[in-house]
Amino acid sequence: MANVSFDFSGHSAIVTGATKGIGRETALALSAAGCRVGVTGRNRRELETLKAEIEKGGGFCEIYEADLADATQATKMAEHLCSRLEPVTILVNNAGVSFPERLVDMDVAHWDATLDINLRAPALVAKIVARGMVRRKAGSIVNVASLSSVTGLTEHAAYCASKFGLHGLTKVMALELGPENVRVNAVGPTVVLTPMGVEVWGDPAKGDPMKAKIPLGRFAQPRDVVNAILFLASDAASMITGELLLVDGGYMAQ
Repeated sequence: MANVSFDFSGHSAIVTGATKGIGRETALALSAAGCRVGVTGRNRRELETLKAEIEKGGGFCEIYEADLADATQATKMAEHLCSRLEPVTILVNNAGVSFPERLVDMDVAHWDATLDINLRAPALVAKIVARGMVRRKAGSIVNVASLSSVTGLTEHAAYCASKFGLHGLTKVMALELGPENVRVNAVGPTVVLTPMGVEVWGDPAKGDPMKAKIPLGRFAQPRDVVNAILFLASDAASMITGELLLVDGGYMAQ
């Protein structure tokens, strides 16, 4: 971690799904690099804890409690944080859910929630945030996709559908916003040892066979993904748009 350094002084970012895991670590890393951050999630207490930690380090943090499965809440959150952080130069669409289950046992409510949060919400939030970026002819959007954006995983029908969709959405956004000097990319992690990742893959009976398919022989830590997000958001990636950067330990090299 010590040899990876970014400078986001003068920038403002919105990070969704920021109460845990990748989103939380991304917000902290952006703040440590000089960025003002706006964060959202469903747990206000955890948002307030994150805000206190950022402010203790001398940063600025605006919080907004919202359930991104609700289209109205997602839109209001984006509008509020844009107004508080003007101008927003970075958007990290990180919020996501997973309900592992076989297709034949699928709960339609789980399907709807997965698509609403993992796919519709990034589109709705970007719709609001990108307007300001277009006006200023500058901005970077990073969607947190998945290894499941390019390959299927058993018991992940809704999740794979949502992440394949997010990959496609990333490409369309890059085509539409590129002429306005707004870049849009995605990261595609393998299993990440966040609370959600541990819950789904923590059982060795399920996790070990998956890990065995990864040439590096391990699952990712949140910081592995955060570094990729910060790179894509930074000027170091100024000629990169429309890409999915896999953070998969070589899984797709097979």
